[in-house]
Amino acid sequence: MKSILMTAVAACGLLLAAPASAQVKIGVLNDQSGLYADYGGKNSVEAARMAIEDFGGEVLGQKIEIITADHQNKPDLGVAIARRWYDAEGVDMITELTTSSVALAVQELSKEKKKIDIVVGAATSRITGDACTPYGFHWAHDTRALAVGTGGALVEAGGDSWFFLTADYAFGYALEKDTSEIVASKGGKVLGSVRVPLNSSDFSSFLLQAQSSKAKIVGLANAGLDTANSIKQAAEFGIVKGGQKLAALLMVLSDVHGLGLEAAQGLVLTEGFYWDHDDRARAFGERFLKRTGSMPNTIHAGTYSATLSYLKAVKAAGTKDSDAVARKLKELPVDDAFAKGKVLENGRMVHDMYLFEVKKPSESKKPWDYYKQLAVVPGDKAFFTAKESGCPLTK
Repeated sequence: MKSILMTAVAACGLLLAAPASAQVKIGVLNDQSGLYADYGGKNSVEAARMAIEDFGGEVLGQKIEIITADHQNKPDLGVAIARRWYDAEGVDMITELTTSSVALAVQELSKEKKKIDIVVGAATSRITGDACTPYGFHWAHDTRALAVGTGGALVEAGGDSWFFLTADYAFGYALEKDTSEIVASKGGKVLGSVRVPLNSSDFSSFLLQAQSSKAKIVGLANAGLDTANSIKQAAEFGIVKGGQKLAALLMVLSDVHGLGLEAAQGLVLTEGFYWDHDDRARAFGERFLKRTGSMPNTIHAGTYSATLSYLKAVKAAGTKDSDAVARKLKELPVDDAFAKGKVLENGRMVHDMYLFEVKKPSESKKPWDYYKQLAVVPGDKAFFTAKESGCPLTK
């Protein structure tokens, strides 16, 4: 009887343990309540769910589960959540990771834990540059691609003097640096810059410095609500009416929607995805709209692609082992509603970027009809090569 009882207890233990091991668990970690909540937020979680559904809900005979949390743009909180997910909750991969300071910190932890992370929302080119890891990937835009697209186009159009309003953390520094290098390479000059605290409500003193610089272009090296507030307050100071032009170096569809076409018209920006770009993007956009009430931006579509690509890599590898999955991520082509592309040795997913101008209200013919395409920036021109990136893995 004692032997039978012990066997039964052991069997119950196995049954209780089974769900943790017999599943693939994906974590979506981003800002869901702060200035980047519309940029990625809960809609990125929905995009990941769509990818899991489209994949079939399981891989290698294991159910795919999603877990999510708000890192509040705090690196220490982001790392604490990621550590708990890896150590106690069996998370296999973390994605989205809006906010560069959080993404860099979580990527370092992922390296230590030998877990895959696929950054979508954060933009610093350091993620696949000097901070690259064997398990780290970068899926949507980065500061280099944004600089080549928007910065390069404006210099070529005559905007050869710049002043930057720069978000005072890793992302802002990288965007200013990468754009400054593009401006200089095309014969332009940077007349100055000012660092602005994250989630600032008053940009007046910073905009006055930009105005007094007499630079032709005021480069907004920020994102989310910071960009929207910069643009609104710049209008109050008459910066554009005075002859200067605003460069929204990181702006996405949800930002334009929040501003409205009246305020955003004429802005030039670079994105890697637009819902009305082609039939596949339109089909994805319509599905997303029905689920969320809004069209997807590049972060939402990028999170869908990153999640789907990870699952394809797990299936191709025949295992969840991170080394094997990382190899497959770098071998398999990317071809989905977000983009067609390839993954380099440093983990950078290379795909075409698009230079857009925001339409005037009179040019918009239907809801969410916000962009007219000015140019295609080929992926191999937009992004660093693996060797150019400075990633130690490529040396």
